[in-house]
Amino acid sequence: MTDRSILKASPITPADAADFIRGRRTVDQFTDEMPDPAIIREAVELARWAPNHHLTQPWRFYTLGPDTQSAIVDLNTRLVAERKGDEVAAAKRERWQAVPGWLAITCVIDDDPIVAQEDYAACACAIQNMSLYLHSAGLGSKWISGEATRHPDLARIMDIDSAREYCVGLLWYGYPKRRPRSQRSDLDAILAARP
Repeated sequence: MTDRSILKASPITPADAADFIRGRRTVDQFTDEMPDPAIIREAVELARWAPNHHLTQPWRFYTLGPDTQSAIVDLNTRLVAERKGDEVAAAKRERWQAVPGWLAITCVIDDDPIVAQEDYAACACAIQNMSLYLHSAGLGSKWISGEATRHPDLARIMDIDSAREYCVGLLWYGYPKRRPRSQRSDLDAILAARP
């Protein structure tokens, strides 16, 4: 039997938590208003409380200023143009340039493949922590993990050692123009019991 007396009583109900989690959506259209840097700092503070096996704390966070953002936009525009043509690339450039806030999340590289897998999962949990906190502060966010985040030029742009860490993703953030709706698979399609 669990001694529940050691658990701190939650100020919210399970139903409140469920509604809050379901209410967080990926946002990709933002107003021009730049959020208070203190909110972002607190989001990173809470990100580091994510589960991480053996307390490896593999995550690193980078706030990206206008010069770095612009270089990443240029990289992504070039990559999209190579695959999909100039017209699609120009539309992507416009969309990416409109994002007010950018963070990059990297993961320290571990030579042990099992630890490396666990560390990536920990970084994903950290990004979820951040996304939920930003949602609670009235901000929207989007985790970007496309080709630009895996390209070797990104390490040079961000001035990181690609032999020591790699980009898990970019996190766009800002005040949402709209909150998109979303659906998920039926629970019975993904939940199974085993004897």
